[in-house]
Amino acid sequence: MISAKQQFLDSYQREHATTMKVLRAFPSSQVDLKPHPKCKSARELAWTFVLERGLGTKALNNEFGSRPLSGTPPAAPESWNDLLGVLEKAHGDFDQYVRALPDAELEETVKFMQGPKMVGDWKRIDLLWFLLSDEIHHRGQFSVYLRMADGKVPSIYGPSGDEPWT
Repeated sequence: MISAKQQFLDSYQREHATTMKVLRAFPSSQVDLKPHPKCKSARELAWTFVLERGLGTKALNNEFGSRPLSGTPPAAPESWNDLLGVLEKAHGDFDQYVRALPDAELEETVKFMQGPKMVGDWKRIDLLWFLLSDEIHHRGQFSVYLRMADGKVPSIYGPSGDEPWT
């Protein structure tokens, strides 16, 4: 029987590979693309994937419950390739962090955001799945940026106009 942690890690690896496929397809000359004034630039949106790994580690360490988080997050690298390299490292670090968590701790609760200015209890395993779902959500956003940048949208969960399965 596969553990809850291993189920998460298998999905985390699979979804990350798909996210990287989408990000690698993005034309690096378009990193400042901003489809609307309320939208993030492509660079800022891609940087979200890195920031969420750090946010996830803080949340799993229950840092939302022990003190208010403050400070400005680090800025994204200027180079697209550097950004992708930092993301790969952050992904690996987070993977190792989760692997090291004892299975019993995944059922314990930590404090994390539940809405604007609201913090509540989350089981660590539920928080992990939430973070992965959020990655998938932002990857969907990014696939729209990719199309707008005239990049080739790869297959994500099925064929795309640029990568048919025929």
